[in-house]
Amino acid sequence: MAEFHKPVLLNEVIQYLAVKKDGKYIDATVGGGGHAQAVCNLNGKSLGIDCDPEALNSAREYLTTACPVQRDVGPNASWRLASGNFKDLKQIALNNDFAKVDGILFDLGVSSHQLANPKRGFSFNSDEPLDMRMGPSLAVSAQDLVNGLTQKELEKLFWEMSQEYHFKRLAKAIIEQRRLKPIKTCFELSEIVIKALGRGKSKIHPATKVFQALRMVVNDELNNLRQALPQALELLKEKGRLVIISFHSGEDRIIKQFFKRMEEEEKLKILTEKPIGPREEELKLNPRSRSAKLRAAEKLL
Repeated sequence: MAEFHKPVLLNEVIQYLAVKKDGKYIDATVGGGGHAQAVCNLNGKSLGIDCDPEALNSAREYLTTACPVQRDVGPNASWRLASGNFKDLKQIALNNDFAKVDGILFDLGVSSHQLANPKRGFSFNSDEPLDMRMGPSLAVSAQDLVNGLTQKELEKLFWEMSQEYHFKRLAKAIIEQRRLKPIKTCFELSEIVIKALGRGKSKIHPATKVFQALRMVVNDELNNLRQALPQALELLKEKGRLVIISFHSGEDRIIKQFFKRMEEEEKLKILTEKPIGPREEELKLNPRSRSAKLRAAEKLL
């Protein structure tokens, strides 16, 4: 089976989760199951959550092979999977007998599989419909936003979500193009960006920030994170660990502020003075990990 998503900062995640035998751990974004497998290997019990059916299918296939004795059935299972968005973290945990847990992991962002699968509408070079929905229940796609928002709304989206310096030029180019015909595919949007900005000398695709901003709005990622963090704190036992990997400055800002506020209220102890990034060896093996930032904290009360 091809790997759905290479787990980022795996050693660091395990270090800060401090997995103990028969401890309960929630992976709020299970992806392909790499982090969950590491928890199981240390005799912890893992609940993996994802809103993407493809991720859950891949995780189930992977964990069934990687942890063959530890089936996702029965009250004593070492791992189980649940469909849902982590904005509903508490209810999903309660439904799966994970009311009080020893650790919670969030690995935010988009998976390697989602980026690589052209039919998901995340890829610059895909001639498939511009979609970017991580879960089937979402009504609004990236195509809807690109063709429906006003120029001012597009400008605000590109600047606030991705700090795209050329937000005005890009919004104008999109408006001009859609007057001729609707923008339907990833490739069409990518070509509009390239025409407006040029390719430049950077190895990073010029449409990266535009695609990132659209994906984050389609999936309401920042608001979901804001809703999930207080729930995670409530679910943790005393001395339980909260470990979060982010890939976006807006996400990291929300996490940093939440940790700081909870530390001031003496509810959390921050374990990472500064965010931890990938080491050189990991960057060579997984270049997509370059923007990863890990923060960790321990519950006090």
